[in-house]
Amino acid sequence: MTTSESGRPSIVIIGAGSVSFGLTLLGDLFAAAETLRGSTVWLVDCNAQTLELIARYAEKVNLALGAPFDIRATTDRCQALPGAAFVVLSVAVDRLETWKLDWQIPLRHGVRHVLGENGGPGGLSHALRSIPLALAIARDIERLAPNALVLNFTNPMSRVCMALDRHTCLRVVGLCHQINEGYRLVNRALKLVPETGDPDADVRAVRARVRLIAAGLNHFSFILDVRDAHTGADLYPLLRERLRQMPPDFALLSRRLMEVFGLFCASGDLHAGEYVGFAAETLPLTGYDFDAYARWGQQRLRRLRQIVESPEPPDLAEVATPSLERAVPIIQAVIHGAPQYEESLNLRNEGCISNLPAQAIVELPGVVSAAGARGVHVGALPEGLAAVMRREVDIQALVVQAAVYGDRSAALQALLLDPHIHSYAQATHLLDDLLRAHARYLPQFA
Repeated sequence: MTTSESGRPSIVIIGAGSVSFGLTLLGDLFAAAETLRGSTVWLVDCNAQTLELIARYAEKVNLALGAPFDIRATTDRCQALPGAAFVVLSVAVDRLETWKLDWQIPLRHGVRHVLGENGGPGGLSHALRSIPLALAIARDIERLAPNALVLNFTNPMSRVCMALDRHTCLRVVGLCHQINEGYRLVNRALKLVPETGDPDADVRAVRARVRLIAAGLNHFSFILDVRDAHTGADLYPLLRERLRQMPPDFALLSRRLMEVFGLFCASGDLHAGEYVGFAAETLPLTGYDFDAYARWGQQRLRRLRQIVESPEPPDLAEVATPSLERAVPIIQAVIHGAPQYEESLNLRNEGCISNLPAQAIVELPGVVSAAGARGVHVGALPEGLAAVMRREVDIQALVVQAAVYGDRSAALQALLLDPHIHSYAQATHLLDDLLRAHARYLPQFA
């Protein structure tokens, strides 16, 4: 394993200036300070202003913990990457403003989509921006830290991971926390533990009672098995019965998919709806609450400034508490060499789901260790679900081709295969509008 000059691992966080992702990952690192003591943590972001604030925050917390880490910050990733053992990647291009356009423009063309982030026309547009950025970073990692394990959080997850898998030689694992929504939905149906208002604590309590195995594609993953964590009893029959008794508006799309295809979706209706053409029959066309997210970000930024500017040391219970994200536990497992089971990894399939293509990027359980990450064989999905996913994998491959080469024909083919698109004219005019709206971020199409 590659190490820093100190002999301890170097962890590079690209996208550290995010008050959402950056602060969460730092909280996980500080919670694991003793097992990772001596590591170098590089904070990298292109926004110098927010990076400087995050770096001041990180230094203050680090000092309060007895300086377990060597904290460094830079806007130049090439300064941080040499010798990195781990690169955590969470980047986006003008996230909220571009997402709003990805949501609004398809609606103007009569596309009844429900989120516009990772699937459908919005997912295409998102990928056309994200993939070149991720690949540019990957080229620097290949040159400066070729042995690093890359932990990707960048969306659209499957499409970005497919691009990295097909166009680089890096070891890449995609990470998404959406399986936690599966635990929440199962809990509400089975009434295992009372909800406390602390979502992370609730999921941990549910995990103490049941174990899920889910597999499929990112944001379109289905529960294969539900068991009592103590007795091993199969709870799927009871789950199906309880789901049928839930109020009509409870996870209606996921329940409908279960009734048709046999399995319950672990990703939640909004995310699953990006891959289902009839989702708008059961979900409102209200999209993401961009204003609420922006307000939340501003609130978190204000709190960050309060901590940084206060003469008092930070409350370690607030700033060094682990989240449900899995990057840091995976880093710990790799450093210490003990194989660790993970419920949800995005990896090349290689036969783990037997009726999906070997080169597909699938989301499924796996094992991480010093050797890297490998998926667990889960067998075949119900054939109807596999058919839906195979179409999506084909769309993803076309999107990657379009993003990498500026191939308008591949982008149009991806749209025409998409279940949300119903005419050639709709697809061509929509594509033109998306490319025009985001032209400054899409030089490959110039």
